[in-house]
Amino acid sequence: MDSYIWQYVIIIGILLVVAVAIIKSKKRDFKFEANKLVELLGGIDNIKNYDFNKSRFVVDLKDVSKANKEGIQKMGAQGIVEIDNQLKIILGEDAKQIKKYIKELK
Repeated sequence: MDSYIWQYVIIIGILLVVAVAIIKSKKRDFKFEANKLVELLGGIDNIKNYDFNKSRFVVDLKDVSKANKEGIQKMGAQGIVEIDNQLKIILGEDAKQIKKYIKELK
């Protein structure tokens, strides 16, 4: 009877380890994404000002032609609106997290 209990304990332990591994693998690396976004916007020197508004990341650029809008779309942006030298990038709930990491880069 005791051997069955140990088998169940071992099985539960293995399932917990697998569950933790799955959760960690799905966690997004916002620091990497912020670096990639800055690169796609033409570099940190091309960014004049930035902010977020709910699900949108709003960025004023020195030269909007340096921004790779197609690359930003592939990165997961749900949409991009360009007005003069400003891009409004719809990132969903990730906008606030990405702003935090871009602030660290400045």
